[in-house]
Amino acid sequence: MHLRIDHRTVTEYSPEVEEAWHLAYLRPNVGLACEGSPDALQLISHSLHIWPTPEQQHTQSDTFGNLGTWFCLQKAHSSLEVRATSEVVTIAPSPLPAPQPWALAQGAMRFTKATEFSEATEFLHSSPMAPIREEFAAYAAPSFSPQRSLSLCAIDLCQRIHQEFRYDPASTNVDTPAIDALKARHGVCQDFAHVLIACLRSMGFAARYVSGYLLTHPAPGQPRLIGADASHAWASVYLPEQADAPAAWLDLDPTNNRFGVNTPGEDYVRLALGRDYADVPPLRGVIHGAQGQSQTVEVTVMPLD
Repeated sequence: MHLRIDHRTVTEYSPEVEEAWHLAYLRPNVGLACEGSPDALQLISHSLHIWPTPEQQHTQSDTFGNLGTWFCLQKAHSSLEVRATSEVVTIAPSPLPAPQPWALAQGAMRFTKATEFSEATEFLHSSPMAPIREEFAAYAAPSFSPQRSLSLCAIDLCQRIHQEFRYDPASTNVDTPAIDALKARHGVCQDFAHVLIACLRSMGFAARYVSGYLLTHPAPGQPRLIGADASHAWASVYLPEQADAPAAWLDLDPTNNRFGVNTPGEDYVRLALGRDYADVPPLRGVIHGAQGQSQTVEVTVMPLD
């Protein structure tokens, strides 16, 4: 699928900001599939426009392979506009690998002296917004029946969150702990992803947070509204290598009950990944001078086929 993404963020300050330092994760990231597995995303073009023009700006890769753009504004300004435009080609998910009992997959993630380093181990441990706790393991346990494969266990857990949690944009914010979302059984895509990741980690598996976009479809007969889409988030669990199948990442979207190897679907665009949201917010920064601010975000995902 050939897609164009336009992500525009406008922040108004009162009074003026004297200086500001920001980091943007707005460039779709490619090349993050496991070796031997095709990537579900090809980046055709990308541009980032910032007003006012930064005095300093550079792009660099972080520890997870995301490309972040740092920029510095050293002149007083009352507003900031950041607009990222990207063109990508996506593909459908790869087939699920051969079944591997979850207990064997769990054992493959345990460290021994003979264990070779795997980047997946970075996502085995607690993180601030997706911690390892007994409550998450207890919620996940019914999905992990004996002899069921890890992929089917993870899909079942994803589907349970989709069925048992209520989507409510007014119930949480970007700082809401995953344990609160688990207890309340409501939240938004970010909360559902954090709960799923925390459950998988609490069961001994590597799971990562994925930020990105999802192509939404207007109602029949209605026009596609410019700026009416939004950023999205989902989770990804690591499926260890086995004799007849290479290692893979299984993407899981509990908000929409979608899943697939390397991507939940060809209508998804991966933006960045990390341990949780705190690693890869689309835009964050430190400002000096302003006491209040308001922000509007407009996202458009447009099919070009």
